Amino acid sequence: MTVDETSGQIGGTSEMLSIAEVHNLTTEIIREVQRIIVGKTDILTDCLIAMLSNGHVVLEGVPGLAKTYMARTFASILGCEFRRIQLTVDTLPADLLGSNVFNQSTGEFWFRKGPVFANLVLADEINRCPPKSQSALLEVMEERQVSIEGVTRPLPKPFLIIATQNPVEQEGTYPLPEAQLDRFMFRLILDYPTRTEEAEVIRRKHLGEAEDLRVLASPETIIKMQNTCKTVFVDEDVIEYIRDIVVRTRNDPQILLGGSPRASLVLMNASKARAAMHGRSYVIPEDVRRLCVQTLNHRLMLKPEAELEGLTVERIVSKILGEVDCPR
Repeated sequence: MTVDETSGQIGGTSEMLSIAEVHNLTTEIIREVQRIIVGKTDILTDCLIAMLSNGHVVLEGVPGLAKTYMARTFASILGCEFRRIQLTVDTLPADLLGSNVFNQSTGEFWFRKGPVFANLVLADEINRCPPKSQSALLEVMEERQVSIEGVTRPLPKPFLIIATQNPVEQEGTYPLPEAQLDRFMFRLILDYPTRTEEAEVIRRKHLGEAEDLRVLASPETIIKMQNTCKTVFVDEDVIEYIRDIVVRTRNDPQILLGGSPRASLVLMNASKARAAMHGRSYVIPEDVRRLCVQTLNHRLMLKPEAELEGLTVERIVSKILGEVDCPR
């Protein structure tokens, strides 16, 4: 791959940043978030990759792991408008999208925007939302627009939804079907902090939280970064490597449902964003390998006998990565 490592702009257009600028800015963003959030570096990095790839994220973890706090801090540093939606069993599509409201003084209807009209939307406990409202939210994710009574309104750009799920509470929930879960770019698992990290969380709360949060970007800057990531070069060998990994999931004897072509495209786009964040204008196999689990872990369905044997999607993906020839 003989590609200039720091280039990435086409024709010097002002609608993009250079690869070096993307690398420097994303490094600063992660560093600034870590001033507030203890640990979770991989989760923060993957959320930023999803933003640069124009994708969406499912965060799965028990309550109390700072999912909301992390999303709000992330949005503040990016200079984006943030909205949080607490989803419940009685949430209606209009509660998410908005609705037409009658103004008695003028005798006319006006549109009251729903909370999805923001750059970063936290959909808390999406599995508590009834299927009709889930479908409305997922349609917004795909189309990035809201249609009410024949009028279509575009959503702000950039647009990222971070949905959370509680893996331990099953009563009163509506788990997302596989076809709808496939619309999310990543499924990220939040674990408990380490002993050292938890002590640091307690220490920071005791001493007081940092309030001098720096705003390092803006919606316009993020769009330019997204445009830069689209220009990242992908060698033919890497394209075939992505294809071989996803196709292998369809043929594995322990997998009931393998990855679709959408999984291949997501893996490619995410790898391009990771390459730009690392200051490269080309994708290497390590970019692909690093993002395989979070891309595939919600798209694969294991056979019942494999689950009885204690196998997990993560272990099978690791096995597949060891079987597929990696390009040099």
